[in-house]
Amino acid sequence: MGMKTTVLGGLNCRIVDALPDGGKPSFVVVLCHGFGAPGTDLVSLGPELLQIEPGLQDRVQFVFPEAPLSLDEMGMFGGRAWWMTDVGRFQAAIEQGRVRELCSETPEGLPHARSLVMSLVEELRTSTGLPMSKFLLGGFSQGSMVATDITLRLDEPPAGLCVFSGSLISEDEWRELAARRRNLPVLQCHGRQDPILPFAAAEWLNELLTGGGMSVEFAPFDGMHTISMDGLERLAAMTNRLSKTE
Repeated sequence: MGMKTTVLGGLNCRIVDALPDGGKPSFVVVLCHGFGAPGTDLVSLGPELLQIEPGLQDRVQFVFPEAPLSLDEMGMFGGRAWWMTDVGRFQAAIEQGRVRELCSETPEGLPHARSLVMSLVEELRTSTGLPMSKFLLGGFSQGSMVATDITLRLDEPPAGLCVFSGSLISEDEWRELAARRRNLPVLQCHGRQDPILPFAAAEWLNELLTGGGMSVEFAPFDGMHTISMDGLERLAAMTNRLSKTE
């Protein structure tokens, strides 16, 4: 099991795999962390997924990009963000039952984050020689929103999308784009007691994805704003299945 650090698309990235030195993957999983987490936050998932599905070790590489914005000045030392979020405004919307109103908004920093991760994916495509159909994109919380946005906008669809504790944003644009991803495999996991991104927001996102004809595996769980073991096992199985597809 090895980990290396590199820069892709202008982003610091950790890459985890069990391939022999110099070996190239035949499938790549890109997972983006959430708001306020350090760039290393999801890296431990790589070894866990390889342990759950040992068959992935000879073909899959996991890439964990670090979000571009530092939150040190906000007192969240070491924390990163894909775009700045007014946490107080969002919490007020939850308390006042106005979360749905925020789902139509496009965060100001999303286009920049999108361009960085798209550049990362393009560099990976070049270095591995793999088509987009050999990439699974995903993430947790804010990172899953980045992955969803990119998945809907790419010229070619990826192999699949994984949404851990995500939410609906840019609703009008996403709804218009969703039909381009008919039959795309999607894993969506969300805690029913999530106090950060309410479960209702996951249901709205689920409606948009299924309404676009995507093949969504929706896996709610009793828990908070986190990634469940069941979710990890489902992602490992999904990766195993898609990485075997010709």
